[in-house]
Amino acid sequence: MKQTYTENDLLRYLYRETSVTDTLAIEDAMAADRNLTEAFEGMQEAFNQLPRVKFGPSKSSIEKILSYSKETALEEQP
Repeated sequence: MKQTYTENDLLRYLYRETSVTDTLAIEDAMAADRNLTEAFEGMQEAFNQLPRVKFGPSKSSIEKILSYSKETALEEQP
């Protein structure tokens, strides 16, 4: 029986969220189906154009967390 892959399957593959079994099956399907490969390549091209951003907490947020931790920490044991 031939498996039909959706755009969601290809996105999971693109983001490396597929199991080893699914990854191999999708790769085999792309090797046999040029339309599937072209759909994936289009997604990959769009993915590569996304900006690379990293999110992190502000310095004040970190300071507040550390301050709260100090205030609520158990007293040191001798």
